[in-house]
Amino acid sequence: MLPSAPTALFVLRVVVLLAGLGFAAYGDWKIREVDDGVWQATGLVGAAAGFVAVWGHPLGVVLWVLVSVWALEHLFAWDAPLERFSERLPGWIELGVYAGVLTTIIVCAVHFGVGASGVPIEVIGVAAAILLARGLFEIGVLYGGADAKALMVAGLLLPVDPTPLWSPPAAAVLLGYYPFALTVLIDAALFAIVVPIAIAVRNLSAHEFTFPRGFTGYTIPVAELPERYVWVKDPTFSGGGTENEPEPQTTEEDRALRQRQADELAKQGLKRVWVTPQLPFILWILAGTLAALAAGNLVFDILTAL
Repeated sequence: MLPSAPTALFVLRVVVLLAGLGFAAYGDWKIREVDDGVWQATGLVGAAAGFVAVWGHPLGVVLWVLVSVWALEHLFAWDAPLERFSERLPGWIELGVYAGVLTTIIVCAVHFGVGASGVPIEVIGVAAAILLARGLFEIGVLYGGADAKALMVAGLLLPVDPTPLWSPPAAAVLLGYYPFALTVLIDAALFAIVVPIAIAVRNLSAHEFTFPRGFTGYTIPVAELPERYVWVKDPTFSGGGTENEPEPQTTEEDRALRQRQADELAKQGLKRVWVTPQLPFILWILAGTLAALAAGNLVFDILTAL
């Protein structure tokens, strides 16, 4: 028997999200780089699926178009041609988009309310995902743009938490109005706790542990630096070093930077260097997504189980 339309639409959203995150996680693991085409394809599917979901609700359709276009503008390089006229122009346009969409949602929520006859909760979920991802990127919690895009795509495909396969009843009640992207981030962060623990164990076994940096980095041979996805932390570069170079934008540029750093360290006679790993955080976002679908918000689960 074929599934009903809402069920089929939900399955499509989940399959596309997991496929996109899986492909992105593989690229992040192999080369620490994700092609924007992954986010563009999954984002467009999410926008289309959401449009189908709110069809028949005029206000919902208008707001969904606004918020989905707002999400999609982060996934396409529309700003590059405008920078030829002014480097600040794309930033001002984006600021206007943020202000315009948010103001429209707030005004509609005040006037029409939130829910079936007002602003769809899905619209608010997408807006929350965009603000969360962009905010964390700007303050440096999400270091890579791909991590922020992954959260936005997750919010566009699944704006609010679906009913998980398993979750304590008290926790499940909260999920219907909770942004899915935030649940994914919280679950991913819980999984990522294993990283500093593993680094500390490694340093203890190598007799190189010092507090607090023993939880965040370790030493490697200088000769291995170009082939490892790491950032050099000690020694730092000064004077004629490489610390003031532009931020690498591609895997090739990043490797070239590490090669120049390795050459300079070798000239200084250093054999080992203290580094921190460039973590493929999309792997944790994928794990957080799977956990969110299976058990919802793990923090809610733990707190309600106590």
